[in-house]
Amino acid sequence: MKNFNQDLAICANKIELALEKALKFESLNEPFEAPQKLINAMRYGSLDGGKRLRPFLTQKTAEIFDIDPNKSIGAGLAVEMVHCYSLIHDDLPAMDDDDLRRGKPSLHKAFDEATAILAGDNLLNLAFETLANWEGYSPLMRNRLIVELAKGAGSGGMIGGQIFDLEGENKTLNQDEISTISAMKTGALIVASIRMGAVIGGADKDELLTLSNYGKLAGQAFQLADDILDETATKEQMGKATGKDKEKGKSTLISLIGLKEAQNQLEKIVQQAIISLEDFDEKADGLRAVVKYFGERKN
Repeated sequence: MKNFNQDLAICANKIELALEKALKFESLNEPFEAPQKLINAMRYGSLDGGKRLRPFLTQKTAEIFDIDPNKSIGAGLAVEMVHCYSLIHDDLPAMDDDDLRRGKPSLHKAFDEATAILAGDNLLNLAFETLANWEGYSPLMRNRLIVELAKGAGSGGMIGGQIFDLEGENKTLNQDEISTISAMKTGALIVASIRMGAVIGGADKDELLTLSNYGKLAGQAFQLADDILDETATKEQMGKATGKDKEKGKSTLISLIGLKEAQNQLEKIVQQAIISLEDFDEKADGLRAVVKYFGERKN
């Protein structure tokens, strides 16, 4: 795919502008005015950072079905709100306990823990309110998008994966257990992002299954690359602390098979993801470029 970085930047800018507008809380019919501290915290945890990869996946999936990129903004915005909320909560002392995010103090350090929890909670609320009210989607499509996002973020997805991840600290996990945690904690929201793009595009059952399988592989690639970077990258590169998996005694694929074999597996997963899209021909070049990026990323 030509101009990948440019396309990613354009999508990121559109999501940034949509987030900026949504987090002014000017168009919502709220029963009372939102506390300014809460608004400030939500803006701090959402704006001026992030590659907006999940909205980009939603957009590139919808484009397979010749959908204008602007039509996927509502779904992408909701996905990004959920992602930002998850990072805010992930950084909390009770979770991964990170003081740095995207090169600046984590939300709970810049404000306080209670505000961070509530800001994350409200980003989650706002994600579903955004989908429920998005004028560009029919009522049936809104409902389907809400269900996809809820499943990806919920007990059988991201939140359930976080529980398993916390329970796995200082335990020796086997490869299947590690893969399940990765598929839930990281992969499920990536799969949801893709399925939401497919819903917008009107994908049939077989197309949805193919894209879901690609999403699972893309999620594996993203998490494995993240684990490799935790071992090899600097804090400055990542904008957050590195080496924390080893410090916490977490079982990772790298701790089981070693760094070199993990890098080999990453290459194989990326190729499997690319091959999985062969039925879509060149229309899926955007998704192919994304998973290549996952395998090659440096931060």
